[in-house]
Amino acid sequence: MAKENSAFSAAPETPVREAKPPLCATPSKAPARGPGEPEKKKPVKKHQRQRYVEKDGKCNVQHGNVRETYRYLTDIFTTLVDLKWRFSLLVFILAYAITWLFFGLIWWFIAYCRGDLDHLEDKAWTPCVNNLNGFVSAFLFSIETETTIGYGYRVITDRCPEGIVLLLLQAILGSMVNAFMVGCMFVKISQPNKRAETLVFSSHAVVSLRDDRLCLMFRVGDLRNSHIVEASIRAKLIKSKQTLEGEFIPLNQTDINVGFETGDDRLFLVSPLIISHEINEHSPFWEVSKQELEKDEFEIVVILEGMVEATGMTCQARSSYLVDEVLWGHRFMSVLSLEDGFYEVDYNNFHQTFEVNTPSCSARELAEAAARRDAHLYWSIPSRLDEKVEDGTEKEAGGTERNGSLANAESESKV
Repeated sequence: MAKENSAFSAAPETPVREAKPPLCATPSKAPARGPGEPEKKKPVKKHQRQRYVEKDGKCNVQHGNVRETYRYLTDIFTTLVDLKWRFSLLVFILAYAITWLFFGLIWWFIAYCRGDLDHLEDKAWTPCVNNLNGFVSAFLFSIETETTIGYGYRVITDRCPEGIVLLLLQAILGSMVNAFMVGCMFVKISQPNKRAETLVFSSHAVVSLRDDRLCLMFRVGDLRNSHIVEASIRAKLIKSKQTLEGEFIPLNQTDINVGFETGDDRLFLVSPLIISHEINEHSPFWEVSKQELEKDEFEIVVILEGMVEATGMTCQARSSYLVDEVLWGHRFMSVLSLEDGFYEVDYNNFHQTFEVNTPSCSARELAEAAARRDAHLYWSIPSRLDEKVEDGTEKEAGGTERNGSLANAESESKV
């Protein structure tokens, strides 16, 4: 049975502290339409923005008109590793088959030029390779030589110097082919691309208040028990812009601070974490309100990087959020619960959110309203103190006047 712990509850029934009244007006429901009023037109559905990065992390970019294709051959190892599996297996098979056929053809050609094929029944004749009687047997001998099988039926003799040289060349080149192809397959198999499949991002990002400041938040989690070492998170805003000189920059990339200065971008990803971006004067969302957010067009790309604990190789997981995937005035449900001796993560609530009271104005307007409120409190307190001081001085002045009149009256009576 799970222990009841208010620290892990999704939405507490009683607030921890009294909530402050919102500085900006929250959106209210539209009034009901009267019987004589005309019906309002429905808003036109906004055009769906083309994603720059898909939800599964694939970049939606294709390269066209690449004329310098020779550059792919200069880095043939990376080219082979980046190929799809069906093409990699085809190259792997062809590499061995071509080398076996090539050297088998040379072994057959040597036997043909020496006349070994014409003295197959001559016991006194010493051939270059014993029991080599055609191209098929030459091909089998090439396979045995390159793979170092050595059945012992076909063997090279010491009366064939050109065969000895060819044997050395095939042994060396065969070792190089083995090292190259096995290395490619090993790197391709050990690639940590599939490790990113168990790194999950929340389906939506949310905007709500944290410590009286608007924050953009999303959630990340790791489904495996083996952790990501040195995990770090980054975020980019993809949005077209136009400079003051009139230059149009499509898909301009702007950094979104998720804790680089404070070290919050370095994660200990044992349980799901909520990544927060504080919307301040350095944020690209500083002047964006809820209404402006719904009309804007942008994409937020989030990148999670780290080393796989089992292999030590670097892994990268990506995802993105469009405008309609950013929920204003929402907060993530809690996924942690305290069990008997351990914490349990409930991934059923990983993508779930709930509405909270959030101002609909921009962070700049919220900060200005807070500054006006603080300024009003700053000037109101000294004014009240001054009023109290003035009242005290008036009372003291009145008292001295009364004392003075009494003293004058006593002096007159004595005279």
